[in-house]
Amino acid sequence: PLRYPATCTFKGSVESEKYQYIIHGGKTPNNELSDKIYVMSVVCKNNKKVTFRCTEKDLVGDVPEARYGHSIDVVYSRGKSVGVLFGGRAYIPSAQRTTEKWNSVADCLPQVFLLDFEFGCSTAYMLPELQDGLSFHVSIARNDTIYILGGHSLANNVRPANLYRIRVDLPLGSPAVNCTVLPGGISVSSAILTQTNKDEFVIVGGYQLENQKRMVCNIVSFEDNEIAIHEMETPDWTPDIKHSKIWFGSNMG
Repeated sequence: PLRYPATCTFKGSVESEKYQYIIHGGKTPNNELSDKIYVMSVVCKNNKKVTFRCTEKDLVGDVPEARYGHSIDVVYSRGKSVGVLFGGRAYIPSAQRTTEKWNSVADCLPQVFLLDFEFGCSTAYMLPELQDGLSFHVSIARNDTIYILGGHSLANNVRPANLYRIRVDLPLGSPAVNCTVLPGGISVSSAILTQTNKDEFVIVGGYQLENQKRMVCNIVSFEDNEIAIHEMETPDWTPDIKHSKIWFGSNMG
């Protein structure tokens, strides 16, 4: 059992494993951080019983450090696929730990990792547009592109209204990764994202300040590879939701 791992779906190469699920990082029950990556797939379905298989995947190269509160997505380009990992928090290096700060965490470096699940290779990229290692952000994958929205910077204690577009090109040679800063972002962390149709997503919950829940919801829509974010009509929240200290996406950990 892991808390705050990064998860995503992945189209398998064979029909028996049509859908696979990638799980990376998170906190263990002992409050340690995991650097492991797992691939889970449905082995069979019969008599309404589903059997899963979960295998650990070893990585070589620029292996992402153990972390939580990050994101992982899969992009598809030129008939190939690759995982994209970004953000999160990690414990400060052991050499900097004291008794008082033993479990202190810090933002991970603002690196983008490309993970090749077939060969188990990982490559890190530093993009000048990404200045902060954001945690608990929202990520949306579409074809060869990842959109990063919001997030929390622990170093500055801010939730900037970020909106980044990270595009990955997978030619025969080395991958090409570029980042564009887009206008129209939102300030939010720890929100839930759900897809309502092919070109539309809804963002629910989260925080806009440390102790202030975000009660508005947003619709994220795509048209001709252009992204638009709009507020939607706010649901009639029940009193227990309005007054609860725990919100969608849980607390900041």
